[in-house]
Amino acid sequence: MKRINRLGDRRYLDECGFSNEQARELARLSFDIGRQVALLINRQGRPEMILVGDPGSIYIPELPRARQASGRLRGLRLLHTHLSGESLSEEDLMDMVFLRLDSVSVIGADGGGEPDFAQFAYLMPPNPEGKSYMKLDPVRWDRADIDLAAQVKALEDEFSRVDQTRDTSDKRERAIVVSVSQSPKSIQERSLDELEDLAETAGVKVAGRMVQRVRKFNPKFILGKGKLSELEVLALQADAELILFDQELSPAQMRNLASVTERKVLDRTQLILDIFAQHATTRAGKLQVEMAQLKYTMPRLVGKNRAMSKLMGGIGGRGPGETKLEIDRRRIKDRIARLGAELKKVSRQRGFTRDRRSRAGVPVVSLVGYTNAGKSTILNTLTNSEVIAEDKLFATLDPTSRRIRFPRDREIILTDTVGFIKELPKELKEAFRATLEELEAADVLVLVADCSHPEVEEQVAAVESIITDMELHEVPRILVLNKWDLLDDEKREMMLNIYPHAIPAVGRQRKSLADMVEAILERLPEDY
Repeated sequence: MKRINRLGDRRYLDECGFSNEQARELARLSFDIGRQVALLINRQGRPEMILVGDPGSIYIPELPRARQASGRLRGLRLLHTHLSGESLSEEDLMDMVFLRLDSVSVIGADGGGEPDFAQFAYLMPPNPEGKSYMKLDPVRWDRADIDLAAQVKALEDEFSRVDQTRDTSDKRERAIVVSVSQSPKSIQERSLDELEDLAETAGVKVAGRMVQRVRKFNPKFILGKGKLSELEVLALQADAELILFDQELSPAQMRNLASVTERKVLDRTQLILDIFAQHATTRAGKLQVEMAQLKYTMPRLVGKNRAMSKLMGGIGGRGPGETKLEIDRRRIKDRIARLGAELKKVSRQRGFTRDRRSRAGVPVVSLVGYTNAGKSTILNTLTNSEVIAEDKLFATLDPTSRRIRFPRDREIILTDTVGFIKELPKELKEAFRATLEELEAADVLVLVADCSHPEVEEQVAAVESIITDMELHEVPRILVLNKWDLLDDEKREMMLNIYPHAIPAVGRQRKSLADMVEAILERLPEDY
């Protein structure tokens, strides 16, 4: 123990990270106790931590989250011993990646307790080959020709240079988007494109992406350990503070990923909830968002000690009363119940409004479609109103109705609804039913599709599926191919072959909507 403790008094300042005497001391000590010995050394050459493992491995405990250095690396390097002559292992390299160590060095001891070889590895800045780290070949222990301090400085300088070339006016959070699925990579890539659009809508800058096709999901991290290390290096190189997953993560996976990467981890559901929270403006919209967020949060509340996670009382249970976790859960349940009651009230009020319209004998036409298809733009063009219409997903969250006069002295009410999206989380489907209740009173549905989108067919199918789920498939329907001006002649012909009864339109041009207006008038019931 005295010899181990004396290691903490040494200064490891040589260029390669250790002197010949220090290498001999570590190799002999490791040989004598029959275990690996490791030092975590700061940039001043002082050991911050001394670790003793077993003959084949060493366990590094959780390090403080705060960085020891000003750059992206932790400011600590690992110097350790191997007893059986093996070089740097995969586990050593993973430790370097996940702990963001400056470098990892190993001194191999021979059968007599003398140093035999030395080997070094360090992380790489962004590079054309996409390499995560550099692992040098083993060299004779007293012939190591590397300046570790200079290497770390060069690495931090390269990271700084990349930072300086970045647009400094862009203050948005930087994120890596990730898809882990059993689907083919081409489908995952298209789904990630949509996730990137969602991220842009939420005000996040996407700095990189990663795709992994798996046979079965890793229950602990969703993706494999090797791919997780690639993700960590990608996030480090891109200086991303956020990781967005296209799949829904379990509470355990989210905690494990956040712990390992030391970054904020969100899944698709949380991102959509965040967008809804930003864009909800009416009382009804805000109520729906809060309801969905609480339902999502409830199963993710975790206490430190599961054994205490119960209501105490009765014989053997007197004393502490409710734990904080149970109090939080009960409060959330109470709040969900109150929100449910308020949403029913909002739903009834909307029902009265619909009844008044119906008694007034004014037909209702509802614009439906995938998010960002251009529904609000068409409403604005037809009614000369100023409903929020942006090139973003979910710019509209609250249903908007406008009364307008059509040709032949026909008055109608035109309603804009929240955009649909594939795989809408179940918490949102239920919470946003009130938003789609407007469709139940519709005499005609106008399905607006963005025909310039590469996945227009899947988007139309997703909208039609939701319409069928709501038992509205018998309501007269018109398909409008919006953004027609963005297609060339060949693509226009292809679209009309796929959808022969569709009506081409350009949402911003009033003249181009004449055919759509005529088609709506033809489908209105005779009794209006």
